Amino acid sequence: MKVIILAAGYATRLYPLTLTQPKPLLPVAGKPMVEHVLDNLAPITEIDRVYVVTNAKFAGHFEKWSEHYRATKSKFEFTVVNDGSTDDTNKLGAIGDINYVLTTQHVDDDLMVVAGDNLFSEKLGDFGKFCLAKNAPALAVYDVGNLEEIKKYNSITTDADGRITFFEEKPKNPVSTLTGIALYYYPKSTIALIKQYIAEGNNPDQPGRLVQWLYPRTPVYTWRVPGLWFDIGSKETLEEANQIFAKF
Repeated sequence: MKVIILAAGYATRLYPLTLTQPKPLLPVAGKPMVEHVLDNLAPITEIDRVYVVTNAKFAGHFEKWSEHYRATKSKFEFTVVNDGSTDDTNKLGAIGDINYVLTTQHVDDDLMVVAGDNLFSEKLGDFGKFCLAKNAPALAVYDVGNLEEIKKYNSITTDADGRITFFEEKPKNPVSTLTGIALYYYPKSTIALIKQYIAEGNNPDQPGRLVQWLYPRTPVYTWRVPGLWFDIGSKETLEEANQIFAKF
């Protein structure tokens, strides 16, 4: 199994913190965000390589970090993939970046995709087990508990088996507080569909759009994230995460 960590954004909402440092390398409770992500993925023993897809501005930062992390902590093999973008005007978008890694690195394996700025309070070993048991596309979901909050993300409904029956990005009138987050599983058999999505000229940004396109074509299942989940999008959420994760 391969992992793609999405880390090619410019995080302009966090300026000036992210002017010279990529968001996933900002520290939370004493270690870079991306290390929290990797430490939580570590129990999934099937993972053998991690691709960190980033941009031309920050590729060197991730190369330097990954050398240190590999030498001191990691059982994973790393490849830092530079998507060639230099700012928000020429970025590939999250789905574009996934496709870029699949194409340039010739990935032909089961695939897990996670945003480098998503923090979890619990290990993700059970997500790995769930994905392998289903052998179908899977989306991690989290109950934000607030219909106003959900408008920033996406709204999902599922059937009794946890299969997605409705998915809408940035809903204006949500009826559920369940949202899909940037943790996905795509078995090897669905890689061709990801490439098809891009080839058809669909929106390459916001990784949830791929799920929205995919679920009517093939079953997509959901897995509820245990514990706490943080999407670091502002200085306020970064500060809150620092306080909370310092307790773990």
